Amino acid sequence: MLRCVYPGTFDPLTKGHEDLIRRASRLFSEVVVGVADSKRKGPWFSADERVAMARDAVKDLHNVRIERFSCLLLDFARQQNATTIMRGLRAVSDFEYEFQMAGMNRGMDPSIEVVFLTPSEKYMFVSATIVREIAFFGGDVSRFVSPVVVEALNKKVEERKRENA
Repeated sequence: MLRCVYPGTFDPLTKGHEDLIRRASRLFSEVVVGVADSKRKGPWFSADERVAMARDAVKDLHNVRIERFSCLLLDFARQQNATTIMRGLRAVSDFEYEFQMAGMNRGMDPSIEVVFLTPSEKYMFVSATIVREIAFFGGDVSRFVSPVVVEALNKKVEERKRENA
């Protein structure tokens, strides 16, 4: 069985992320989407909320599991018996960071490969940060995220605006 881990904060899961998950599900026997706690990044959504949104978005994919993690990525990959870590690249700017991380991971555990996928052209510009910004200012994000994420974003925006009032 060829199993990969696709890690990220997914705050929130975008259609770009979903595109990569769907494409990876055709390449690997199993895809484990690792939702990082990432408290240091100050996510809008709790890890449990992000896991729930991701599960809803890809519930039709029977070889995809969504799991939360709060450890070193290589440790998580080993816990999942994964042979591969998959990362998404949208632009050259992503490549520099991801290339460095792949080298570090390979140096720590050469038995786990890192592969890169690029999202479909229509999602190359989509980022969770930009989606949150658009949603905060009342823009329509339905082209960039699943309906369950639109609903969650709208609720979160209301909460955040009440907190800042």
